[in-house]
Amino acid sequence: MTANRLDIVLINPSSRTQVYQSLGTDLAAVENPVWAGLMATFCRQRGLSVEIIDAEAECLSASEVADRVAYLKPVLAAVVAYGHQPSASTQIMTAVGRACSAIKVTAPDQPVLLLGGHVAALPERTLREEEADFVAAGEGLYTLVGLVESLKSPAPDLSAVPGLWYRDGTRLCKTAQAPLLTRLDAEMPGIAWDLLPMSRYRAHNWHCLGGQERQPYAAIYTTLGCPYQCSFCCIQAPFKNGEVGAPGEKQPPNSYRFWSVDHVLAQIDTLVNKHGVRNIKIADEMFVLNKRHVVGICDGIIARGYDLNIWAYTRVDTIKDGMLDKLKAAGFNWLAVGIEAGADRVRTDVDKAFTQEQVYGIVRQIQSAGISVIGNYIFGLPEDDHATMRATLDLALDLKCEFANFYSAMAYPGSPLYALALRRGVPLPQRWTGYSQHSRDCLPLPTRYLPAREVLKFRDAAFLKHYTDPGYLQLIENRFGTKSVEDIRRMTAHRLERDLLTGALDVPPTLLPADNTVSAPAPEVLQLTRR
Repeated sequence: MTANRLDIVLINPSSRTQVYQSLGTDLAAVENPVWAGLMATFCRQRGLSVEIIDAEAECLSASEVADRVAYLKPVLAAVVAYGHQPSASTQIMTAVGRACSAIKVTAPDQPVLLLGGHVAALPERTLREEEADFVAAGEGLYTLVGLVESLKSPAPDLSAVPGLWYRDGTRLCKTAQAPLLTRLDAEMPGIAWDLLPMSRYRAHNWHCLGGQERQPYAAIYTTLGCPYQCSFCCIQAPFKNGEVGAPGEKQPPNSYRFWSVDHVLAQIDTLVNKHGVRNIKIADEMFVLNKRHVVGICDGIIARGYDLNIWAYTRVDTIKDGMLDKLKAAGFNWLAVGIEAGADRVRTDVDKAFTQEQVYGIVRQIQSAGISVIGNYIFGLPEDDHATMRATLDLALDLKCEFANFYSAMAYPGSPLYALALRRGVPLPQRWTGYSQHSRDCLPLPTRYLPAREVLKFRDAAFLKHYTDPGYLQLIENRFGTKSVEDIRRMTAHRLERDLLTGALDVPPTLLPADNTVSAPAPEVLQLTRR
C-alpha cells in the first residue's frame, strides 16, 4: 500500500425517488448526512483521511457511486444506513444494498463495511443478505476506525476490531461489543462540513412556509440517543447495551449524551458565518429535554444576534417553564410534537402515557409563544380500530397544528413492534422500501382489529382530509399568507401510488392477537423476506 492512500470513503446512498415517489422532486428535504459527517470527524481525529460521497444530494446512481469509489481506491468503503430520522435507516436499505452490489461489480476487491441504525438492529441478517464484507453491530464509530487500522496492518486481525461481524470462510463471526462514545466534544466535535456539497441541501417545504428561501440548509445533532422507550421506535438499536435483553424485558436505556453548549454553538457559527445557513434542523431524537442544555444553546444564539429559522423535536411532557420564550427568541420557529393518537388506550399501549388535556395544553402553549407546531400522528398502532383512528384524525383537525405528519405504524427492525410482528407471523414488507411511509410498496402493521390495508387506506384519506380542510387552510392563510395556501394545495395534488390498495401487493388480512404485549426486545431473525 502507498503511504498516501485514502483511508475511508463514507457513502450516503441515493433513495429519494424510491422512498418519497413524486414528493421527493421538490417537496421533501435534501438533508446533509449527519452521521456520515460525524463519522468523518471522528476518523479525522484519529489521523485517518476521509472523503464523503453524498449520492442523495448529488443525485448519483449506484453505478456512479461505484465508479467514484473505484477511482478513489480507499482502504475501506463504508456505506452508512442512516436517514432523516431513525425509521429512515430501514427504508433506505434497498439503496444501501444496490450501492454495495455496484461497488463489488466495479471493484470486486474493494473492502466494504455497512453501518447504521438498521444494520445495528439486524447485523447477522445484513451480513448474510448484502454484498458487503463487514457489518458494524452498534454505533459503528470504533468499529470503523478499528477496521481501517486492521486492514492497513501487515497482518490484519479482524477478531480485535470491536463490534464487527465478518466472514471466515462460510462461517459468520462477531467480535466483542464496541463501547458507546462518551467524550463527544473531544472525540467527535461536530460535522465535517468541508466534505459535504453544502449548496445542494434544502429545507422541508413546511419549514419555510411564509416565503423563506429553503436553501441553504443544514441539520445537526446536539445530543445522541434517547432516554425513552416508545414501542414503535427503533432508535435504541445503535445504542443498546448488548444485542438483546432478557426475554420479555425492555432494552435497558441507552446512554443519552450531550455535546457541550460551546461546541454546539461553534457548529452553528460555522454554518452561519462560513456557509450562510439560516434554516437549521436540530436532528436530536429529543432536543427539548434538558433545560440547562436547551437554554444555554438559546442564550448563545440570542447573544450572537443570528436570524435563524430552526426546528426541533420535543415531547408533550418535556417542556419546562421558561423554555418556550427562549426558544422563540433564538429562532426556533417550529417544534415537532409526538401526539401519536387521539385515544388514551392507544397511546398508553405504546408507552405514551399522557392525557388529551396535556396534548391540548402544550400545543396551545407552544403556539401562544409564537412557535408553529408539527403534530406527529400514527394510524394503526396495535390498539387502533376505525373509531380510534377517526378520533386521531378528529384530534388533528381540532388542534390545527400548523403542519401535521400522518404515519402508519410500522414494525421497524430494532423496535418492540418488530419483535411482536415476528412472534405472530405478521406479513412484513418484501423490500426494505416497504418501510417507507410514502413508497408504492408501503406495508404498515395490522392492528388487533384491522388489517394493514385498512390502516393505509385510512392514513392516506386522513392526510387529504386534513390538508384540504377549510379551517386548516384558513389558519395557514392567516399565519403565513395566500402563497402558502397555494403551496399546501400543490402538495395535496401529489397522490401516492399504493400497491397494497390497488391489489398489486397481495397480503393476507392478518390481525395482531389481543394477548401480546409490545415491550419485548427485537431478536435477530433471518427467515424473513429479502430486499
